[in-house]
Amino acid sequence: MELDALMLSRIQFAFTISFHIIFPAFTIGLASWLAALEFNWLRTGNPLYRNLFRFWVKVFAVSFGLGVVSGIVMSYQFGTNWSRFSEYTGNVLGPVIAYEVITAFFLEAAFLGIMLFGWERVGDRLHFFATCMVALGTLISAFWILSANSWMQTPAGFAIENGKAVPVNWFEIVFNPSFPLRYAHMVMGCYITTAFAVAGMSAWMLLRHPHDAPEAKLAASRRSLSMALWFAAIFVPVQIVIGDLHGLGVLKYQPTKLAAIEGNWDRMSNMPLRLFAIPDEVAETNHYEIGIPKIGSWVLTHAFDGEVPGLKEVPPQDRPPVWPVFFSFRIMVGIGFAMLGIGLWSLYLRWKGTLFTNRRFLTATMIMTPSGFGAVLFGWFTAEIGRQPFVVYGLLRTADAVSPVSAGAVTASLLTFFVVYAFVFGFGSYYLAKLLRRGPDPLEDIRGDDVSKKPKRPFSLPDEGIEGGPGRRAQPAR
Repeated sequence: MELDALMLSRIQFAFTISFHIIFPAFTIGLASWLAALEFNWLRTGNPLYRNLFRFWVKVFAVSFGLGVVSGIVMSYQFGTNWSRFSEYTGNVLGPVIAYEVITAFFLEAAFLGIMLFGWERVGDRLHFFATCMVALGTLISAFWILSANSWMQTPAGFAIENGKAVPVNWFEIVFNPSFPLRYAHMVMGCYITTAFAVAGMSAWMLLRHPHDAPEAKLAASRRSLSMALWFAAIFVPVQIVIGDLHGLGVLKYQPTKLAAIEGNWDRMSNMPLRLFAIPDEVAETNHYEIGIPKIGSWVLTHAFDGEVPGLKEVPPQDRPPVWPVFFSFRIMVGIGFAMLGIGLWSLYLRWKGTLFTNRRFLTATMIMTPSGFGAVLFGWFTAEIGRQPFVVYGLLRTADAVSPVSAGAVTASLLTFFVVYAFVFGFGSYYLAKLLRRGPDPLEDIRGDDVSKKPKRPFSLPDEGIEGGPGRRAQPAR
């Protein structure tokens, strides 16, 4: 592998996007988590929810800031490293990305300060509205970014004039064929990432304290663990269904990518479900293959005799690298089924009444804290590497999209990124670790007018007690 300007530019963009995607994957879900906590505080008056909000909003602020910093860097690379890509797609993708700034970023900027610093300066309802607007802003941001990226996967609504893509139908551009399911899959992935991060950190806090510790020390961790695991148990199966539907779209619109994902060299029906193999791109075969007969065709086409395309149907120069696509997809799926196992296990322990005391389960949940980030990263590896050798699928090759820059210039910028990212994100991660190590303050330490004041409740739903039992009203702070 020659480390020319093309390869170095790809490494640099992969490095920066891998760092960046960690933070939106967390903050998109965390913003909605904060809105849920504040909603529950408003409807119940239970200071426990406000306590949790005050803790997680600090985590959100740091993560949001790191996400913004890492995202700005990527925008500049479109001009420095990928100017030919920008020239080819600018008329289409430029307005789409601009709408992300005009709508989502401005919305978040307008209400973020109120959410972070305004609780003692504005009313409860206005503060809740600000929190909801920040959460909405993160979803709108994901909408436009996923629309732009999905257009690169399944371009539509354009024409080629003078060697450049120009818009013809904006509705088809924004809602291109792969966008709806990719957007749903990504947003659900962000929510599940946050759920497992919250559950894992809550489990760690419970493991740190003996089970006979004062209730005030355990209440916040128990509540957040319970809420996060309810979400995981319900929505991980939903995510699996969305992923299955998305797979049908890949089969229809990106058959070569699907063939690489499955390590399928020849078009075949009754394809096995390959659990493991060592793809050999030179010999165009798989070694040490382990599979379940016919199940692969059923999973991919929903028919046992469904035909699945093969990599040999396209020239070698038009195929994506098989190894990283094949294994990254299986790692992502493996993480997903591990999440499903945690969700089902939590339902069993909840039924047994040992959800907060089973140390094996709490340890497993703690280990799964970064699982959502891993699933998101490997999912993006599958999607982006599987699109190769095209940056716009079937139209613009990656080799034709790179800027006319020297390998030395890209190497210098790449090394600079390594140093700056290590410094900035090292300090950011250190501060996050300190926040998480401290955890939410016990209610007995913060009771007062600031936290336990009764909200002007705009809702009148049934209350829940500390343990989440329906119909049991939370006791006011004394």
